[in-house]
Amino acid sequence: MKNHQYLTSGVLEAYLLGLVSEQEKEELERLLATDEEVLAQLNELETDMEAYFLNNAVPPPPGIREKIELRINETEIKKWQQPTSGDSSKKSSESRSNDPHYVNVEVDNTHIRVHKHWKIAFIAVFILSKIFLITGLYFYFKANSLEQEVIRLKAEAQHAVPLRR
Repeated sequence: MKNHQYLTSGVLEAYLLGLVSEQEKEELERLLATDEEVLAQLNELETDMEAYFLNNAVPPPPGIREKIELRINETEIKKWQQPTSGDSSKKSSESRSNDPHYVNVEVDNTHIRVHKHWKIAFIAVFILSKIFLITGLYFYFKANSLEQEVIRLKAEAQHAVPLRR
């Protein structure tokens, strides 16, 4: 690939995100060692992506940092402990090899978290629906009573005796 193609094809973005194949990665790393323009573009792109990710980061729930640090400390202690017997060393090495390299996070609450502006919107919609319900019921019953009054007046008018002069 020519240098211009690297700058416009999206390979640099894929490289920063770790989405390129091994062959493309090796080729790009050779090019970065020789071409200052591509290296400068890669550094600028990395800075822009980092700024974007930092600006759009979602803060973790409170208290999760302490849980992760505690879990990491526990795994580091287990990792560096020396086994006392030959059988346990075999088991511990097997468990280390099967141990995933991520931290399980346990969530205590089961509530859905909603942004504070959505909470206000949900409350406003709930209150407005109650107001419209009450208003609708009021006008329904008022129209029903007026209809009954019209029927009563028509019946009275039919049974009324005409006045003579």
